Amino acid sequence: MKNLKLFATLLFLLCWIKTYATEEKLHFNIANDSTEVIPTEVSNSLDSLLNDWYLQNSVLGDCNKEFSLVTCSDSTYINRLQRLPYIMEMPFNNVVKNFIDFYANKPKQVAFMLGIGEQYYFPIFEQALEANNIPLELKYLPVIESALNPRALSRVGARGLWQFMIGTGRFYGLEINSLVDERCDPIKSTQAAVRYLKDLYEIYKDWHLVIAAYNCGPGNVNKAIKRAAGKRNYWDIYPYLPRETRSYVPIFIAANYIMNYYEDHNMCPMNPTIQTVTDTIMLDQRMHLKQISEVLQIPLEELRSLNPQYKHDLIPANEKKSYAVVLPLKQINSYFEKKEEILAFKAEELISQQAVAKIAQADLSTATVHKVRSGDTLSGIAKKYRVSVSQLKKWNQLSSSTIRIGQKLRICR
Repeated sequence: MKNLKLFATLLFLLCWIKTYATEEKLHFNIANDSTEVIPTEVSNSLDSLLNDWYLQNSVLGDCNKEFSLVTCSDSTYINRLQRLPYIMEMPFNNVVKNFIDFYANKPKQVAFMLGIGEQYYFPIFEQALEANNIPLELKYLPVIESALNPRALSRVGARGLWQFMIGTGRFYGLEINSLVDERCDPIKSTQAAVRYLKDLYEIYKDWHLVIAAYNCGPGNVNKAIKRAAGKRNYWDIYPYLPRETRSYVPIFIAANYIMNYYEDHNMCPMNPTIQTVTDTIMLDQRMHLKQISEVLQIPLEELRSLNPQYKHDLIPANEKKSYAVVLPLKQINSYFEKKEEILAFKAEELISQQAVAKIAQADLSTATVHKVRSGDTLSGIAKKYRVSVSQLKKWNQLSSSTIRIGQKLRICR
């Protein structure tokens, strides 16, 4: 049964492969090569933060350091990486160094990720990882996946903090439809990602291979292992991986470095204005975020940031299925006190649904009358007036296509 589960998992995960691989054999010397590029999705996610609501509404915390680029010796980087209290190995090479420099040149983005991560997202990640006995350093995987943007969308359709594709997300129990996308739900997507990582670890028994497979899919990792004559060390299969996946583990190491040693690079966390002390309520009635926003005087953008899974601000709750809504803790009591007022606020405009559609009837009093002549057929008459035969039958209560000379037919248009 266990093997069957793993096979099913592998089969579904194959739909998540991001294919960048080339069929020709690659020759690559990690020690000497410096041509590796920043993965497109990483660069795009970081750059998008400059226009993100969080960043525009955040202020620097207790940090008076004036930013200046700091470069360190290789021995310093090696020593710092080795001091991290990690299970996963964090080796250093020139590719890792290039990616550390990349983050060191993004002070605003790193400051944002530090602030929102430490105050909101990292505790969520750590709780799920710890509960499943998974290395806590994997809490930085969403840093390179989405730059901690819960609505991040890749060019291939991966979405959310953990960048799930639709098929993989649904396989791990996430609801994805026109109104709800739980790939953007920080808690549910984290729980799904943890199960996914556990399944990959059952296959590879190596965390570097696990996160490589997380990026490009088990199919590409298995292909690289085969081309590396069966070797199962990430650095041995490195040359045979898709190009962006070759960068994936090094940039993960770099992200772990910068998240731990940011002070040594004259960086500090931002203090985001989003409320990070929150609580969750369960709804069993349809509700719109704007109703909550207007009645409780919570900025709509803040509610959207706390509840990014609701694509159109509408929570489709009902008596058969409840949905969670995250609110600032200080507003929880007010919500329950004003629940009826919230439900009634602009209900017709925001949450009403058409339950029954009344079909309009033709106005026969203004109908055109056609008198049947010799040679007329029902289909010919319909064509003449640009209507259908079925409409003619309905308007004139005809059970067949038989008509007689002199008969009067109503044409309603």
